[in-house]
Amino acid sequence: MTRWMVIGLALFLCAAESRAQDAPDCPVPNYLLYGDSALDRLHAAAVKQKSFKIVVVGTASSTVPGRDGAQSAYPARLEAALKKRLPAVSVTVAAHSRPRQTAVQIAETFEKLLLDEKPDLVVWQSGTFDALQGVDPEQFRASVADGVETLQAGGADVILMNMQYSPRTESMIPLGGYSDGLRWVSRERSVPLFDRLAIMRHWNDSGAIDLYAATKDISMAKRVHDCIGRTLASMIVEGARLEPLEGKTTQ
Repeated sequence: MTRWMVIGLALFLCAAESRAQDAPDCPVPNYLLYGDSALDRLHAAAVKQKSFKIVVVGTASSTVPGRDGAQSAYPARLEAALKKRLPAVSVTVAAHSRPRQTAVQIAETFEKLLLDEKPDLVVWQSGTFDALQGVDPEQFRASVADGVETLQAGGADVILMNMQYSPRTESMIPLGGYSDGLRWVSRERSVPLFDRLAIMRHWNDSGAIDLYAATKDISMAKRVHDCIGRTLASMIVEGARLEPLEGKTTQ
């Protein structure tokens, strides 16, 4: 490899890393964040209506304990990041936390959610409780596929989000089959997968965030949620092709 090829490769890798790191303190490589699945409904709402609504659906991992927990949790941090990046667009992010519910139970609520909330995008985090309950991975995959089909038929874009990564519990909870199921549905239904499991493992392994401390330190938990919110915002801006709207304000 020539010297100029080495320099070019280094510049490419730096650009890829910086493109993915909306938060300089928690960078994410492009290969963990960006894909080919588009968020067309969200794009249309942002461009034509200058507004869009996102609903985050999941279990307790979308929350942070404490008096200001709601504002520190990643749905609120996602809203703040999107409002900062898209000042010309009215952004609303609503969080529907459903602790101790399996994928099939959550999917059963989607028709009502579509009717009540009319979301342009649903972010569905899933997998951990099904793993804890020992739900058959194939049954889990089928439930997620049915849920995504319901959301898409109702006119909403979908982002799937897999489990949190914890070095303390990695060997105790068998997450592989459930993570694989989410990835399979993502490809089958052409929806983005926010690979929270791999992203958080990357932060821990790279030394960006010490996830051994995150379970004991509330300030560390808030930082993790802030990083997830900003990183997810980057995926949404990219997937909905909203880059031209960044930095533009209404007249």
